[in-house]
Amino acid sequence: MPSSPPPAARLRGSGPVLPAVLFVLAGMIAPLALMLRTSFDRFDPETLIVSALTLDNYLRFFETPFFREVLGRTIAISALSTAICLILGLPVAYYLARFPTGAAKSRLLMLILVPLLIGNAVRTSAWMLILNDHGVLAAGLARLGISGPLGLMYSASGVMIALVSVLLPFMIITLNSVFEGIETTLEEAAGSLGASHLTTMRRVVLPLTLPGVLAGCVLCFTLSMNAYATPVLIGGPKFHMMAPTVYQQITEAMNWPFGSALAFVLMGMTLGLTVGLTLAVQRRYRRWMA
Repeated sequence: MPSSPPPAARLRGSGPVLPAVLFVLAGMIAPLALMLRTSFDRFDPETLIVSALTLDNYLRFFETPFFREVLGRTIAISALSTAICLILGLPVAYYLARFPTGAAKSRLLMLILVPLLIGNAVRTSAWMLILNDHGVLAAGLARLGISGPLGLMYSASGVMIALVSVLLPFMIITLNSVFEGIETTLEEAAGSLGASHLTTMRRVVLPLTLPGVLAGCVLCFTLSMNAYATPVLIGGPKFHMMAPTVYQQITEAMNWPFGSALAFVLMGMTLGLTVGLTLAVQRRYRRWMA
């Protein structure tokens, strides 16, 4: 059995990647470590940050109904937005994957990718023009004889509509790559054995797409949990989600310790739910494959 190279040789072999590793450590992990340390400090209106080692900021979050409600609202809206993106994205991604390769398919793909070239704030501002009570949607409904306030601006429904529009391209692109990796011969074989198209999708295609479904859902859920521009612009000042609340505590209240604690609560909840979803889907995937 060949012996493993000595540690010095392994270190020399990793030389080309060391700059990238150091850059990641300096640019990502170090700020997070500093914010984590700040979350255990105390806030003072005069000196702002008082060095300490206390759990008061985390206890304040869990003891305050307002902040618990904000977290619950964030999770609910993120989960529902992700589910809507999955329902809408599955048929579009499948159609795109089975569309004949050529210029027409490239144009369809570009139509999906173009929104990603525009900033979230710009796209959300466009939705403000559509969803407000005197906007494009209200004017179109008025022409059909449907009048009255829409009530979509500054509401959870409006926030979800805007979030879905922002996140849907990510879901479609992720699922499209998975559908393209599934051989059409599998569907043809199922059809030749008498399976209907619906049965083929349910018993053959969808089980094979579970890794892609998981990746798309995790991506959309993470982006939704951390969304800032959409809740602020569409939800308004009285609609609270976690990311804008973190921003308000740090920039307006200047309470860096509590804002840091909120950020890590959001990060921990996002990570925990994502890991739970991943384990559940992987367990179901292994059961299907067996």
